[in-house]
Amino acid sequence: MNRVCVGSTSEIAPGSRKIVEIGGRSIGVYNVNGHYYAIRNLCPHQGAPLCLGITTSFVTSTARGEFCFEQEGEIVRCPWHFWEFEIKTGCMVVDPKTRTKTYDVTVERYDVTVNEDQLFVHV
Repeated sequence: MNRVCVGSTSEIAPGSRKIVEIGGRSIGVYNVNGHYYAIRNLCPHQGAPLCLGITTSFVTSTARGEFCFEQEGEIVRCPWHFWEFEIKTGCMVVDPKTRTKTYDVTVERYDVTVNEDQLFVHV
Protein backbone atom coordinates (compact mmCIF):
# COMPACT_ATOMS: atom_id res chain seq x y z
CA MET A 1 0.00 0.00 0.00
CA ASN A 2 1.38 3.41 -0.97
CA ARG A 3 0.99 6.52 1.12
CA VAL A 4 0.74 9.76 -0.87
CA CYS A 5 0.75 13.30 0.53
CA VAL A 6 -2.11 15.21 -1.10
CA GLY A 7 -1.81 18.53 0.74
CA SER A 8 -2.38 20.16 4.06
CA THR A 9 -5.50 20.19 6.20
CA SER A 10 -5.86 23.95 5.69
CA GLU A 11 -6.53 23.34 1.97
CA ILE A 12 -9.80 21.50 2.63
CA ALA A 13 -12.19 23.44 4.85
CA PRO A 14 -15.01 21.59 6.65
CA GLY A 15 -17.73 20.78 4.12
CA SER A 16 -15.42 20.99 1.10
CA ARG A 17 -13.35 18.61 -0.99
CA LYS A 18 -10.20 18.50 -3.08
CA ILE A 19 -9.80 16.30 -6.17
CA VAL A 20 -6.34 14.80 -6.66
CA GLU A 21 -4.69 12.47 -9.18
CA ILE A 22 -2.81 9.52 -7.71
CA GLY A 23 -1.34 6.85 -9.97
CA GLY A 24 -3.74 7.67 -12.81
CA ARG A 25 -6.76 7.60 -10.49
CA SER A 26 -8.90 10.62 -9.71
CA ILE A 27 -9.76 10.73 -6.00
CA GLY A 28 -11.90 13.15 -3.99
CA VAL A 29 -10.66 13.99 -0.49
CA TYR A 30 -13.45 15.35 1.73
CA ASN A 31 -13.47 17.15 5.07
CA VAL A 32 -16.62 16.02 6.89
CA ASN A 33 -16.82 17.84 10.22
CA GLY A 34 -13.04 17.77 10.69
CA HIS A 35 -12.64 14.12 9.63
CA TYR A 36 -11.10 13.30 6.25
CA TYR A 37 -12.34 10.70 3.77
CA ALA A 38 -11.28 9.78 0.24
CA ILE A 39 -13.40 8.20 -2.49
CA ARG A 40 -12.79 7.35 -6.13
CA ASN A 41 -13.98 10.15 -8.37
CA LEU A 42 -15.91 7.67 -10.48
CA CYS A 43 -19.61 6.84 -10.30
CA PRO A 44 -20.06 3.08 -10.74
CA HIS A 45 -23.25 3.68 -12.75
CA GLN A 46 -21.80 5.18 -15.93
CA GLY A 47 -18.38 6.52 -15.02
CA ALA A 48 -19.29 10.14 -14.21
CA PRO A 49 -16.85 12.29 -12.21
CA LEU A 50 -18.68 11.60 -8.94
CA CYS A 51 -16.84 14.15 -6.81
CA LEU A 52 -17.93 17.01 -9.08
CA GLY A 53 -21.46 16.44 -7.80
CA ILE A 54 -22.89 18.41 -4.91
CA THR A 55 -22.30 17.44 -1.31
CA THR A 56 -25.64 17.21 0.42
CA SER A 57 -27.71 15.54 3.15
CA PHE A 58 -29.84 12.43 3.22
CA VAL A 59 -33.47 13.56 3.21
CA THR A 60 -36.14 11.47 4.94
CA SER A 61 -39.83 12.03 5.50
CA THR A 62 -42.26 10.60 8.03
CA ALA A 63 -45.31 12.46 6.70
CA ARG A 64 -46.40 14.50 3.71
CA GLY A 65 -44.68 17.90 3.71
CA GLU A 66 -42.36 16.93 6.56
CA PHE A 67 -38.65 16.55 5.82
CA CYS A 68 -35.65 15.63 7.95
CA PHE A 69 -32.09 16.25 6.85
CA GLU A 70 -29.73 13.54 8.11
CA GLN A 71 -26.02 12.99 7.53
CA GLU A 72 -25.54 16.65 6.57
CA GLY A 73 -22.52 17.06 4.33
CA GLU A 74 -21.95 13.29 4.18
CA ILE A 75 -23.62 12.48 0.85
CA VAL A 76 -22.28 13.18 -2.64
CA ARG A 77 -24.73 13.24 -5.54
CA CYS A 78 -23.51 12.16 -8.97
CA PRO A 79 -23.69 15.11 -11.39
CA TRP A 80 -25.02 12.98 -14.27
CA HIS A 81 -27.89 10.87 -12.90
CA PHE A 82 -28.10 11.98 -9.25
CA TRP A 83 -27.14 8.65 -7.69
CA GLU A 84 -26.18 9.37 -4.07
CA PHE A 85 -23.22 7.88 -2.19
CA GLU A 86 -22.09 8.09 1.43
CA ILE A 87 -18.71 9.79 1.54
CA LYS A 88 -17.62 7.84 4.63
CA THR A 89 -18.31 4.37 3.19
CA GLY A 90 -18.56 4.81 -0.59
CA CYS A 91 -21.91 2.97 -0.49
CA MET A 92 -24.87 4.04 -2.58
CA VAL A 93 -27.63 5.39 -0.32
CA VAL A 94 -30.48 3.26 -1.71
CA ASP A 95 -28.44 0.13 -2.51
CA PRO A 96 -25.37 -0.29 -0.24
CA LYS A 97 -24.10 -3.19 -2.40
CA THR A 98 -23.36 -0.62 -5.10
CA ARG A 99 -20.35 1.41 -4.10
CA THR A 100 -17.40 3.47 -5.19
CA LYS A 101 -13.89 2.72 -3.92
CA THR A 102 -12.81 4.32 -0.64
CA TYR A 103 -9.29 5.02 0.58
CA ASP A 104 -7.87 5.46 4.05
CA VAL A 105 -6.75 8.99 4.93
CA THR A 106 -4.37 9.90 7.73
CA VAL A 107 -3.50 13.31 9.14
CA GLU A 108 0.14 13.59 10.12
CA ARG A 109 2.25 16.37 11.61
CA TYR A 110 5.95 16.78 11.11
CA ASP A 111 7.02 19.50 13.51
CA VAL A 112 10.61 19.28 12.35
CA THR A 113 9.91 20.52 8.82
CA VAL A 114 6.27 21.56 8.54
CA ASN A 115 4.06 23.67 10.79
CA GLU A 116 0.73 22.27 9.66
CA ASP A 117 -0.88 18.86 9.39
CA GLN A 118 -0.46 16.99 6.11
CA LEU A 119 -3.07 14.68 4.51
CA PHE A 120 -2.04 11.28 3.19
CA VAL A 121 -4.22 8.99 1.05
CA HIS A 122 -3.34 5.29 1.20
CA VAL A 123 -3.79 3.67 -2.22
